[in-house]
Amino acid sequence: MKTKFVWLVCIAIALAVSATAQTSAAPKPKSKPMSRTVTQLLDASVQNLEHEFVPAAEAMPEDKFSFAPANGEFKGVRTFAEQIKHVAAVNYELGAAILEEKPPVDVNGESGPASVATKEDVLKYLKASFEYVHKAIATINAKNLTETVRSPFGEGWVSRLGLATSVSSHGFDHYGQMVEYLRMNGIVPPASR
Repeated sequence: MKTKFVWLVCIAIALAVSATAQTSAAPKPKSKPMSRTVTQLLDASVQNLEHEFVPAAEAMPEDKFSFAPANGEFKGVRTFAEQIKHVAAVNYELGAAILEEKPPVDVNGESGPASVATKEDVLKYLKASFEYVHKAIATINAKNLTETVRSPFGEGWVSRLGLATSVSSHGFDHYGQMVEYLRMNGIVPPASR
């Protein structure tokens, strides 16, 4: 009986020590994070796209920038470089519409300028388009978020919110295509490494 009592006391002490150790090791609850502004949320969405898209664009060797799939139903699709230039051109169009101004560069009907041909030039055009669209997003706030502006894609009116969210949705659509182009050329996209 005395042995059982000693064992019970030992077990109770061990459990108490264990519970105390777990309680002191448990992380203290974090305070609720500060809320972010609509501008910060929209800009974060564009940053997410930029952090995936730009490295994917940089990953393709220059000699493959003219690559477009040929096997299957790919007749007339854009080359890798044309995908990038198209996204950049649309970034400029969306940013300009948000700012209610004309695009500051040649968008060539959403194809980007013909003079932008080398990998270096294509990447410069792309990166500058992200800088411009960040500038445009920075002007969006809770007061003008749902105000309408002229659509850059024909007649009609659209909200600044709609234009801002289109940056990411459009860019990620083409990012998915670029990932396929990279993989068809034996290149693992940077985001998958």
